[in-house]
Amino acid sequence: MRRLGISIYPEHASLDQNKQYIDVAARHGFKRIFTCLLSVDKPKAEVEAEFKELIDFAHEKGMEVVLDVAPYVFDRLGISYDDLSFFAAIHADGIRLDEGFDGHREAQMTYNPQRLKIELNASMDNASIENIMRYKPNVDYLLTCHNFYPQRYSGLSFDTFQRTSQAMRQMNLPVAAFISSRQPGAFGPWNVNEGLCTLEMHRDLPIDLQARHLFATGLVDDVLIANCFPSQAELESLAQIDPGVLTLRIELEGTPGDVEEQILFHHAHEVRGDRNAYSARSTSPRRTFKTASIPPRNTRDLKRGDIVIVNETYDRYKGELHVVLRDMPNDGKKNVVARLPEEEWILLDYLDAWRTFKLIQ
Repeated sequence: MRRLGISIYPEHASLDQNKQYIDVAARHGFKRIFTCLLSVDKPKAEVEAEFKELIDFAHEKGMEVVLDVAPYVFDRLGISYDDLSFFAAIHADGIRLDEGFDGHREAQMTYNPQRLKIELNASMDNASIENIMRYKPNVDYLLTCHNFYPQRYSGLSFDTFQRTSQAMRQMNLPVAAFISSRQPGAFGPWNVNEGLCTLEMHRDLPIDLQARHLFATGLVDDVLIANCFPSQAELESLAQIDPGVLTLRIELEGTPGDVEEQILFHHAHEVRGDRNAYSARSTSPRRTFKTASIPPRNTRDLKRGDIVIVNETYDRYKGELHVVLRDMPNDGKKNVVARLPEEEWILLDYLDAWRTFKLIQ
């Protein structure tokens, strides 16, 4: 099951602020929390007390918590890779290894008696996880998660993301990735606030589009907001997403008629199996609205990203909804009812044959 998650940084916000954020996120359906020990520099007892209270609160809200660690964190807290009882004592559900050991140790860690999940860094294109798999880890307790990148222009290219994520998929390992709030003042673990995303191409996009794109790739199970605190509007936009359905956000062009509005927002859409190069056709509405009136309007020539509904002058095809993929002339039989903003075009490549999709404003 694909999930949404958040991140919290106890060293940069009060306990009450973080609890409030967890509560709001849980009410919006978020199920995971990423938190970081890499930047925490406190005595072990303080870390234990603070994180335990926070994690217990998250569990009360039905959320899973994974802590980001590295070998130097183990050294600083006096923890051994073969004794993870410290993390069990603070009630963590798992630990993410931002940096690894030697492959054999990570595999052994998946057999920890506390049943903690071990999450690996999915962004490093160096076969390190393939090496871990050679040591026969307990895959029931093995996850992967991409990095986030605070520095502008340092995020993953889509090619690297796709290649590394596909490698995880081939090993049947779950994959998580990060998206970034654009709320002014949103912060992460480090003193760099230039956005906090996995993919560089996402850095300046609306947060819900980042998430919809990641889910559309079919390569990601969980999507986590890396910085905090996002705005209420951002949380609400994410809560509207159905991770299993390709969702396109459109801008209306004129006022749709009653039938057009029903077709746009209240009818199921699926791309025909015989997809063509010029448009992704959803043809089932023509059966539903076979006897309805759809008079011609706004029949301008068609541009990539247009959303059109076939009008009644086309008889047999009346009521079809098309997402235009290539510019073409309009013979007057297609009403341009809406348009995809150009930033949404990154989703057009996923309108392949038989793909279920829906439109939102």
